[in-house]
Amino acid sequence: MGSLNPMDNAKPGTAERFRPPRARRALRDLAVAAYTRRLQRRLDPAQAPRHVGVLIDGNRRWARAFGGESAEGHRAGADRLLQFLGWCDDAGVELVTVYLLSTDNLNRPAAELEPLIAIIEDLAARISETGRWRVHTIGAPDLLPAPTAHRLKEIEEATRGIEGTAVNLAVGYGGRRELADAVRSLLNDHASRGTSIEELAEVLDVEHIAEHLYTKGQPDPDLVIRTSGEQRMSGFLLWQSAHSEFYFCEALWPDFRHVDFLRAMRSYAARERRFGS
Repeated sequence: MGSLNPMDNAKPGTAERFRPPRARRALRDLAVAAYTRRLQRRLDPAQAPRHVGVLIDGNRRWARAFGGESAEGHRAGADRLLQFLGWCDDAGVELVTVYLLSTDNLNRPAAELEPLIAIIEDLAARISETGRWRVHTIGAPDLLPAPTAHRLKEIEEATRGIEGTAVNLAVGYGGRRELADAVRSLLNDHASRGTSIEELAEVLDVEHIAEHLYTKGQPDPDLVIRTSGEQRMSGFLLWQSAHSEFYFCEALWPDFRHVDFLRAMRSYAARERRFGS
């Protein structure tokens, strides 16, 4: 007759199942913390990406999994983003671009969209209040509620002189809209100088368009991270990401951990960038 103690008959590796849930969580957290420290020590700061783009996907699914409203997921996602910016600082990243609200998102029902916009305003203010990051808003401000566009502009001005990591907040952003706006700006610029369409067509190259993007003067993203298991760009930095490296993570954004970030950094450092050559 076998022992009545389940641990006596347990197969190797199954002891974890017989520990109380709280004990299992504590052991798991200790193991993850140790692994995170080891991974962090092994990363070479010289190999860190200069510019990281991130699609913070999965807030709504995270909230639904807990029976909550979408706004709860967006608030949890905002908290995670502040942590993420700190991790980028520690890793030596100079610029972070965060996809917060797309032009497609603006078609969501008002009951969801209005709280989301309020959360974005609050997030931008919290980033500003740290005094650590310089905020730049990219997107089409004319698509946003006027008070929101004004508030984001105020925050951008208030952080203009801050040294350190710069943060692009993509709000009311769409990659196709950005390209249309860039071409429009380019045409208006040359029209004001008296350049004809024919003359412009003869000299036009990619740099002329790049000079009119929302991100003009900034380096293109070296690494783009997307959470929640989705593997598409959803219109994010379509022009700028031509030579970017991509990292897709299964975790929903509010569950994205420091160790997940470090794994993305490790993956990037291990790649041989060819820039199309």
